[in-house]
Amino acid sequence: MTDPRLEKFAKILVEHSARVQPGDRVLIEATTEAAPLVRELYVQILQKGGHPVPLVSLPEMFFPGSEELLLAYGNDAQLDFVPPLQKLAYDQFESRIRIHSSANTRALTMADPARQQRRGRASGLITEAQMRRGAEGVFKWVTTLYPTQAYAQEAEMSLREYEDFVFRSCHAHDADPIAFWRKVEEKQRAWIERIEGHSQVILRGPNVDLTLSIKGRKFLNSHGTHNMPDGEIYTGPVEDSVNGWVRFTYPAVYSGVVAEGIELTFSNGRVTKASAEKNEAFLLQMLETDAGARYVGEFAIGTNYEIDRFTKNILFDEKIGGSFHMALGAGYPETGSRNQSLIHWDMICDMRSDSEIVVDGEVFYKNGQFVGG
Repeated sequence: MTDPRLEKFAKILVEHSARVQPGDRVLIEATTEAAPLVRELYVQILQKGGHPVPLVSLPEMFFPGSEELLLAYGNDAQLDFVPPLQKLAYDQFESRIRIHSSANTRALTMADPARQQRRGRASGLITEAQMRRGAEGVFKWVTTLYPTQAYAQEAEMSLREYEDFVFRSCHAHDADPIAFWRKVEEKQRAWIERIEGHSQVILRGPNVDLTLSIKGRKFLNSHGTHNMPDGEIYTGPVEDSVNGWVRFTYPAVYSGVVAEGIELTFSNGRVTKASAEKNEAFLLQMLETDAGARYVGEFAIGTNYEIDRFTKNILFDEKIGGSFHMALGAGYPETGSRNQSLIHWDMICDMRSDSEIVVDGEVFYKNGQFVGG
């Protein structure tokens, strides 16, 4: 029997996130693990007059995933090859819905970081098209997740518990989930109005002592149009303004590799010192991807208090209410960020204890909650 929350989940993605209009070409990226959601999306996109184009792969449970095989056996030319069907869709389609639906979240753990870095340069060209066309308002992209046994295991939950967690985080259990996400937009708009137009931001706490500038930068209201679940406000800090130190309290996952205990020191925007308790070599390799990889492309505050635990999945974890995160690498042009890189690696720090964010001398955020307003 089909879970009734699935239909509402698809409705959120089609009507609120992708905002499908008649004639829209919509790429659906997924594995067969997400077949129930892909089917529901296909039907609802048709009902909206759009053209669904599924790009579905087999999950790792049947054989090593294509990316794993490519990294293991591909030569340099093959690692540099840009997938033409994906590139065409990102360059020309009106929308794409990506559904993370892995059967093995650790498939790339043993892959050579240098080869992953090289492969990242090719896939980065697709990411660049997404960001550029998204900033132009001509490409409506959204990334989400379908609950699989692999994600449930990472989160240390049963599959049933994890399904409940995912649907609750997206509010697919609500009578009118789209109305909920519209209210999130209103609430976050008020916080943005308080911080935007200011200059200096100071983050203090047991795991952070940073200053950065947001002068002239725009904060974006993340309320379900690019990610689902969602809940964050974010910007791109002035590139050379980040100074100080941060220890990210949660593991940072990138390309299936889990780096733990990451500590970074910044000077005039650039990472000058980096260490990790686990997979430090991978961290250092990623920092050498290109000139922009050592600079911060995104600074964000998580606002989704339904996401109340760490699950080792950045789509959820970066939204944890009471946390902030920073992304090394590519910034979003819509924010005014000029940082360019082929990586965008989010790293999260908890701020729910003895921590605060001060904006131009005024306490804006304290112990995981917005102050006043």
